[in-house]
Amino acid sequence: MKLIIVSVGHKMPDWITAGFNEYAKRMPRESKIELVEVKPEPRTTGKTTAQIMESEAQRILAALPQNCLRIAMDEHGAQPTTRQFAAQMQGWMREGRDVAFIIGGADGLHDSVKLAVQQLLALSAFTLPHAFVRVLLAEQLYRAYNLLHNHPYHRE
Repeated sequence: MKLIIVSVGHKMPDWITAGFNEYAKRMPRESKIELVEVKPEPRTTGKTTAQIMESEAQRILAALPQNCLRIAMDEHGAQPTTRQFAAQMQGWMREGRDVAFIIGGADGLHDSVKLAVQQLLALSAFTLPHAFVRVLLAEQLYRAYNLLHNHPYHRE
C-alpha cells in the first residue's frame, strides 16, 4: 500500500519540508508516504478565485493515480479520532489499495475535486494553512501506523 499526498504548492518553507520529510522517512517500506506537489495557479493573472480553483482542480485530478482510494482534506469532512483513523488505515492495508490524500491550495478545493473523492476528511475544525496540513497529515499517518503495530509513539 502506498500513501500518496497530492498537495497544491511548491517551494515550501524549509520547516514544512523538514517536518514532512521527518515523518515520511519514519514510515516503513510497506506503507511509504509519497508527496506529489501540484503547481498552484498564479494569483496575478486576473482570474477569479473560482477560476483559480478550477485550474488547480484540473491539475490535481490529472496527478491522481488510477484506481486509488481518494480522500480530500477539507475542514467540513469527517473528524475521526486517532483510533478510528488507525482502523481505517488497517482496512486500507487489508485491501492493499493505494490511498491518495488531496490537499488544496490557499483557496481550498474546487467542488469537482470533492465530487471525485470517496471521502472528505478533516484534521481539525479549524482552517489550517494548506502547507502545514501536509506535515500534520504525515504525522497522523505515522501515528496511526504505529498504533496498529503497538509501538509506544501513541499515548492516551
